[in-house]
Amino acid sequence: MPCGGDAMICPNCQKEIAVGSRFCYNCGAKQAESGPVGAAPPQHRAVKRLVRSTNDRKIAGVCAGVADYFDMDTTLVRVLWLLATLVPGPNILAYIILWIAVPEGRTGVPAASAPAAS
Repeated sequence: MPCGGDAMICPNCQKEIAVGSRFCYNCGAKQAESGPVGAAPPQHRAVKRLVRSTNDRKIAGVCAGVADYFDMDTTLVRVLWLLATLVPGPNILAYIILWIAVPEGRTGVPAASAPAAS
């Protein structure tokens, strides 16, 4: 497949992805946000979807999916959700509804490919 102006190559898995993608659709690796200085942004952007994480889940993947959707740290979202459950309200019910309603999908960088601590 030729790489016209509509695709770029993921440096992690070497597969073709859309120009301007922040994550690889195949391996989930975060892409560098670099480009030529003064270059116009791409005319089309992929629609960002809220999905439950299949590769960074603790219970159902809801917090990891929300963190990926809003480009936040997954741990921060989990801590905020835990604190929200201490406040009276339908917080646990909201989590269960998201668990049922949001489709599964890959998010962020898989935990297995994270750098090991030395």
